[in-house]
Amino acid sequence: MTTILKTCFAASNLAKIVVLMDAWDIIVVLNKRGKPLMPCSPAKARHLLKEKKAAVVRRTPFTIQLTIATGESKQPVSLGVDAGYKHVGLSASTEKAELYASEVELRQDITDLLSARRALRQSRRNRKTRYRAPRFDNRIRTKRKGWLAPSVENRINAHLSRIETVIRLLPVTKISVETTSFDMQLLKNSDIAGKEYQEGEQLGFWNVREYVLFRDGHVCQHCHGRSKDPVLNVHHLESRRTGGDSPGNLITLCETCHKALHRGEITLKAKRGQSFRAETFMGIMRWEVLDRLKASHPKLEVQNTYGYRTKHARISNGIAKSHCADAFCIAGNLGAERLGEFLFQKQTRRNNRQIHKLSIPKGGIRKRNQVPFEVKGFRLFDKVAYKGEEGFIFGRRSSGYFDVRKLDGTHISAGISYKKLRLLEKRQTYLTEIRKEEALPPLPEGRGLRA
Repeated sequence: MTTILKTCFAASNLAKIVVLMDAWDIIVVLNKRGKPLMPCSPAKARHLLKEKKAAVVRRTPFTIQLTIATGESKQPVSLGVDAGYKHVGLSASTEKAELYASEVELRQDITDLLSARRALRQSRRNRKTRYRAPRFDNRIRTKRKGWLAPSVENRINAHLSRIETVIRLLPVTKISVETTSFDMQLLKNSDIAGKEYQEGEQLGFWNVREYVLFRDGHVCQHCHGRSKDPVLNVHHLESRRTGGDSPGNLITLCETCHKALHRGEITLKAKRGQSFRAETFMGIMRWEVLDRLKASHPKLEVQNTYGYRTKHARISNGIAKSHCADAFCIAGNLGAERLGEFLFQKQTRRNNRQIHKLSIPKGGIRKRNQVPFEVKGFRLFDKVAYKGEEGFIFGRRSSGYFDVRKLDGTHISAGISYKKLRLLEKRQTYLTEIRKEEALPPLPEGRGLRA
C-alpha cells in the first residue's frame, strides 16, 4: 500500500462516492505507484471503483488511484502560471481540453506578523533578562548568499507549492511562467530619460529627511506655519514597518501638530503616495521561480513568457480577464475546451505561536492565547456541509456552535450546532472551493484592445 492509499478517506458505500464524483467533469487518476496518469471521465472512474480496480485518495480535486498495473500512455500537458503579488493563476491543458484551473489568494499578513513577533521579543528580553549588547555577526543575510525577505520568500514558496501540486496530479510536460519587469523610475516619472536614471530625485541631499523638508518647503503641511512652532518633524503617513521610509510615505509636520496627531486630536488629509511594493516583488521573484523550477525538475521544459503576449492572446480569442484565463493563455493551448469552473484556493495560517495575548485583561492576569484545538470533532477551517451548502469553520465555541462561511466571507450560519454539520475535509494550508468562471462575450469586430 502506498502512502497515498493510506490517506484515503472512508466512504460508507459506492453511492456516496458517485454523488461526490458527479460534481466533477474530470477525474484525476494516479497509477499504482502514485504517479499521475491522464484524467478520465466520471463514468470510467465509477466503473473502476465498482470493480475495485481503484480507490479514492482525494476529494478536492476528486482523485482515484489504480490498484492494478496498467498501460501509461500520456499526452503532452502544458501548465501555465500567472504569477502575481496577491493572486496566482494556474491552468493545465492539452491541445483538446483544459484539465485543471485554479486561482490562489496569497497571504498578506507576513510583514505584520514578523513585526509583532519582533516587538514581543524585544519586550520579553527587556522584562526578563539582563541587558545584552546587540550582535551583528549572527544574521542570516550575512551567512548565505541569495537571502530574501520573509514576505518575498513566502510568496515564492507559495508559487512553487501550487505548481508542485499540479505536477503531482497531472503528467505535466511543459511549464510556462509569466514574468514581468517594471521600470520603477519610469513609473514614478514618465518624462525621465538619459542620465536622470542615475541621478534620482534625492540627488544632492544628505538623507531622506533633508529631501522631504526641502520638498515641503520647510513648512508644516497641516497648519502651514500657523502654530509658529519652529521645530519640524518628518512623520510616517503609514507605519514604517509596512510603508517604509520612502519619500512618498513621509510628510513634514511641526512639533505641535505632530504631538496632536499622535494624541488623536487632529487628522491628516494627506494620503500616502503610490506604493510600488507589488512591482518590486515581481522584479525579485520572476527569475527566482524559474531557476528553482529548473533545478527541481531538470527533465521538464520550463520557459517564461511576458504579459503583452498573454494580453494579446486573451483579447484575440475573446476570453474574459481573470487569473485563470491568463494562465490558460500562458499554457499556449488556445484551441482547448475550457472547463468553465476553477478551484479557488485561499492560503491560511496554520500556527499561532504567541503564548499570551498582547493586551493584558483587567486584573493584571495575562490570558493565554489558547483556544480548544478541537471542539466536538471539528477544527478551525474544516470544510463542512450544512443543508446542502459547503463552507468552512471560521469560528468556534466550546459549547459546540460554529461560525460557517464561504471563502468570500458569506455567512452560511453564524451559530450552528455541531449536530447539524457534516465533516467533508480536514483543514489544510490551502482552503479550496469550486467556483464558476464568468464568461464575457467576445469583442465585436472592429473594436480596439481592452484590458
